[in-house]
Amino acid sequence: MKEFVSNSMFFGVTLSLAAYAVGILAKRRLKLFIFNPLLVAIALTITALLVSGIEYDAYNSSAKYLSYLLTPATICLAIPLYEQYKLLKKNFTAIIVGIASGVLTSLTTIFLMALLFKLGHYEYITLLPKSITTAIGIGLSQELEGYVSITVASIMITGLFGNIAGDIICKVCGIKHPVARGIAIGTSAHVMGTAKALQMGQIEGAMSSLSIAVAGCMTVAGAILYSTFI
Repeated sequence: MKEFVSNSMFFGVTLSLAAYAVGILAKRRLKLFIFNPLLVAIALTITALLVSGIEYDAYNSSAKYLSYLLTPATICLAIPLYEQYKLLKKNFTAIIVGIASGVLTSLTTIFLMALLFKLGHYEYITLLPKSITTAIGIGLSQELEGYVSITVASIMITGLFGNIAGDIICKVCGIKHPVARGIAIGTSAHVMGTAKALQMGQIEGAMSSLSIAVAGCMTVAGAILYSTFI
């Protein structure tokens, strides 16, 4: 079995897609937010690897091709943004201030939590990119000399939480305006959050898409500054 997996070009992709399909089915049948398709897919994939004894490197050698779709998928998010261009132009100042506030909040929170839990410099800088898309976060973590694998994990967890709880948090906090909802989710939960924002509405999806790029650029500049604090 292990030899088959190691030599297969399709095992990782097949397992990932099958696990995600089960997640979608569970979400539709049970209609509970905890059965998020991505969360279910991650749990099933990890379980399958542990039970079969297949090493992650063997699985990733064929599953890595899925990651090649990340960049074009992110670029495609510009389509709903283009469709809401007039709304963007009308609320430009509020949108930029909102994204900047979210980025500052994220960086400051990491700084304060690092002080509270007495994290070292490298652990601290590893977590600074947690709220931006993986493509930017990996490069930033490498530039700051953080632990890239932990950075990726923190980005995934942040995005997954935003995807599951973003809508709920907006309701609890009384955030009703579609522009504000999109900006909040996109700035804090990058692409995974944007997937949820697109389900909430076209405006939310467009604003969340914009937030991914702008928040990413702001975080790069902010993280370089914040990295000197500890």
